[in-house]
Amino acid sequence: MGGKIVVSPYFLIFLISFSSITYLCKAQDSTSPGKVTAMYVFGDSLVDVGNNNYLKVSLAKANFPHNGVDFPTGKATGRFSNGKNAADFIAAKLGLPTAVPYLSIMKSKSENSNALISGVSFASGGAGVFNGTDELFKQSIPLTKQVEYYTLVYEGLVQVMGLAAAEQHLSKSIFPIVIGSNDLFGYFKSGSDVSKKSTPQQYVDSMVAAVDVVLKRLRDLGARKFIIVGIGAVGCTPSQRVQNKSEVCNEEVNFWATKYNDGLTSVLKAFKSEFKDINYSYFDAYSVFVDFIQNPSTYGFTEVKAACCGLGQLKAKVPCIPISTYCPNRNDHLFWDLYHPTQKAAGLFVDMIFEGSKYVTPMNVNQLVAV
Repeated sequence: MGGKIVVSPYFLIFLISFSSITYLCKAQDSTSPGKVTAMYVFGDSLVDVGNNNYLKVSLAKANFPHNGVDFPTGKATGRFSNGKNAADFIAAKLGLPTAVPYLSIMKSKSENSNALISGVSFASGGAGVFNGTDELFKQSIPLTKQVEYYTLVYEGLVQVMGLAAAEQHLSKSIFPIVIGSNDLFGYFKSGSDVSKKSTPQQYVDSMVAAVDVVLKRLRDLGARKFIIVGIGAVGCTPSQRVQNKSEVCNEEVNFWATKYNDGLTSVLKAFKSEFKDINYSYFDAYSVFVDFIQNPSTYGFTEVKAACCGLGQLKAKVPCIPISTYCPNRNDHLFWDLYHPTQKAAGLFVDMIFEGSKYVTPMNVNQLVAV
């Protein structure tokens, strides 16, 4: 993979050692009920907070205007958004700082080493369940590699804190996983080699099986509380609508998104049945997207087809780059660019994940934190 980065385990242990005193001083507080100690984020551009800024040849970058126009600094940060994304909102609701990009810690020795204990983001724009999405974006950190990076963090925590303290810390941490859209985009892309090697059903079944392996691996490495987000109605993104004159959703992509989600929910139930010590919140992002599209005024949206930032038909012929134009009121739009939701939409998603019941099973995140 083009994004391979060698990290010295000794440097990692040094960083964790440097901040372990702070952790140990707070250890007693962290045992209180409902206290979340950290967040470790896995996923794609929906939750990437800047990892791809450190990938030299990746095409999936957002470290330029007009991204970040509504971020507190007013500048692009590597988030594929006009402002904050779901990872920021989840962290804020948990009372945590946003988990910092893993690659920023490894590349900058001046980075606050406490980040390794308060939370790390491994998410990467363009990432997929499979490594093959790298072919679409030249360079990203696929889910398997993200788990490899987390393994280094886990081993460092254990070496510095001891196994019992590290396991306790991680058992009270939250592990969001937001991934899968890029795999479907890659499969249904015109001329895709992947589609010649397997049927759509075989492909989504393989995706589900791969996520199952990841979940069990993360459990082996201390994870106990998961936020799992299903694939949204990605056939209704501007990138898919613009491919036909009538601007309707790509229902084939949507259909297989639902099939993947069905398989994922079955795996999660089996996961919980097998391991009683884990708990999870599954978010039905697909149904929420459909609700936004069918009932926009309920959520304050006036535009649910076109992107806010871009050029051409539905502002999706040219992506959100500095020469593109962007809408004056981003809160009116469901989509920021041809793939990603606006800051407002991301905030609404997270509100539902924490407080809802209709789209979150078997418990919302407030309940997940409390167990």
